[in-house]
Parts: sequence; C-alpha cells; structure tokens
Amino acid sequence: MMNNINQAVLIIIIANVLVSMKGFKEYSFLDKYKFQVSRILAGEKIRTLTSGFLHVDWIHLGFNMYALYLFGDIVARVLNTPNFLMIYFGSLIAGSLYSLYYHKDEPYYSSVGASGAVSGIVYSSILLYPGMSLYLFFIPIPIPGYIFGVGYLLYSIYGMKKQLGNVGHSAHLGGAIGGFVITLVLQPILLSTNKILVISLGIPIILLLLFGKKMKNL
Repeated sequence: MMNNINQAVLIIIIANVLVSMKGFKEYSFLDKYKFQVSRILAGEKIRTLTSGFLHVDWIHLGFNMYALYLFGDIVARVLNTPNFLMIYFGSLIAGSLYSLYYHKDEPYYSSVGASGAVSGIVYSSILLYPGMSLYLFFIPIPIPGYIFGVGYLLYSIYGMKKQLGNVGHSAHLGGAIGGFVITLVLQPILLSTNKILVISLGIPIILLLLFGKKMKNL
C-alpha cells in the first residue's frame, strides 16, 4: 500500500520521523526548535515552522503521521503535489500563528507537533471528498466526513476554553482554518458545488474569529 503513496506525502512523513527522533534523544534540540511564545516574539520566527516537525513521543508522532498518510494522498491526487504542499505548510503556519495570537499573553506556553498541518489536510480532504466516511476509535460505525469536521471544530473550541489536557487545540483549530481557506482559494468551485458543507464548516470559524479572545476570558 505504501508503494502508491504520493512522494511528497512520504517525504514529509520521513522528515517528521527523523526530526522527531532527534528530538526524542536530545532535549536541547527539542527546546531549540519547539513552539514557545516568548522566543517567537523575541524574533525566533523559525519556530513556527520547525515545531511542526517535532513530537513529544512515538504515540503523538504515530497518530499524526497515520492521519497524514490517510488524508494527504487524497489532497495530493485531487489538487496535485504543489497544491498539497501549499495546503500542508500553509496550515502548519496558520496553526502556529493562531496559537501565537491566542496565547500571546502566556510567554512560557510551548507546544510541538504536526497537528496543525495535518488538521488542515484533513479539512481539505473533507471539502474535496465530502462523501468520505471515517472510522474512529471505539465507534464501530462510519461517521460522515462533514459530521466529523463540524464536531472537530466545536471540540477544539471547547478544548481551548477548558484547556483540556496538554493538547494544542489552538494549533489544531488554526490549521483547520488554514486548510479550509486555502482549499477554497484553490478550488472556488466548491463554494457552489458543496455550498452547505462550506457553510457548515465556515460558521464556527467565523464565530471563533469574531469572539475567540472574548471566549477565553469567560
């Protein structure tokens, strides 16, 4: 099955594995390139990109790379490789920038992971292939892609408010927004062919952008 994977998707997976492995072994390397608000605001902008290739452990890495393997190929085949790369890296940066905006008053906030980029790819694939069905852990029946998309957005907003676990919900959400917007820019026909889906995913995004910071203080 790996023989059929798009080469760009495969290269990104390999890069994530190699960089993350170095981070597992050398904390100084992880610390130098992770996302950290105070360091980025001090001028280390490269962290908004490098943090997306680091992970805290094998489980974190495995989940992200498996999701990229499943959904990345859909985007690359439908939109071609250059557009896949645009969505992947655009979503990665969007996730970092939204995290920076959301946590700008928390200088020691830090995170790592490709979740923002992968979230953007997942949302792009849902827009491009809304009829897909997803199987989630502990749920034996398939869930329509658009249901998953709306549910994920709402869960991310809730997670940001409640600060659930050590998950970077803001990066997930920022990346999803990036994938959503970039895909529509590349394929504006989706605004007419998948109008209901676009509206369903767009309303929570608009509400978040309007009221996100106020929600944090409630």
